[in-house]
Amino acid sequence: MDLNELANARMPFGRYKGRYLTELPDAYLVWFRREGFPEGKLGEMLAAMHELKTEGLETLLVPLQRP
Repeated sequence: MDLNELANARMPFGRYKGRYLTELPDAYLVWFRREGFPEGKLGEMLAAMHELKTEGLETLLVPLQRP
């Protein structure tokens, strides 16, 4: 997975629509992990973000975000 793409991906729906995936609350990602990530690329990115946050590495993506 391309880290630049992950750093600049935004949530396309729901309460957090428009936010960077790096900004999603941990509890939201844990809920997706428990209930099931969406299929396709978004699900893969959410799963990757969950893993990064679990390991405390999400801040590595912030410098890659484009304004």
